[in-house]
Amino acid sequence: MTKRRFSFLAGFLALLLSLGLSTGNVFAAPGSSPTDKHKSPQLTYDRSSREAVSQGRMSEQIRHRLAMLPWYGVFDWLSYEMTPDGTVVLRGEVVKPVTKSDAQSTVMKVEGVRSVANEIEVLPPSPFDERLRFAVYRAILRLDSPVFLYSSHANPSLHIIVDGGHVTLKGVVARRMDSQLAYNAAMGVPGVFSVNNQLQVEHD
Repeated sequence: MTKRRFSFLAGFLALLLSLGLSTGNVFAAPGSSPTDKHKSPQLTYDRSSREAVSQGRMSEQIRHRLAMLPWYGVFDWLSYEMTPDGTVVLRGEVVKPVTKSDAQSTVMKVEGVRSVANEIEVLPPSPFDERLRFAVYRAILRLDSPVFLYSSHANPSLHIIVDGGHVTLKGVVARRMDSQLAYNAAMGVPGVFSVNNQLQVEHD
């Protein structure tokens, strides 16, 4: 082999080595593919973030639609749960059957919702319970009571559920004292058998 030919081959080998090192995928490690290095965890995180934002947007739309139902009021309570497959489970208690059907219809209109499992309970009609509802409402939400503020909005944050003479208080109040005032007022209404205070307190 002449000196000139040796120099040419050495230079050619050096060029091949430099190309392999610069691309990072010509000499891939055993068991890996040339595209493995591009599977960045950041891409997975971004996708998860977008899904979380989408779920949050869906939840907000569902909450808003339920709150805006025409027959949904202080004597009803609605809640929901979202599953990963796009199913929304509706729960709660309502006085009118139309509120149950309207809740399902409006949630089905939210983009991304694939199906609705409607587990809302329609409370049985009862003149006794109807009288108790308004009696408890007047006792809790008196004009001279701090709790009255919770009824001054279009969508009250305090809800009164009456079933067979048993009262359940649901919703959110700002202070623990407001929760206790509501409970005491409901307990003082003649005809009330029991009071289940499920009010959540924002600030202890």
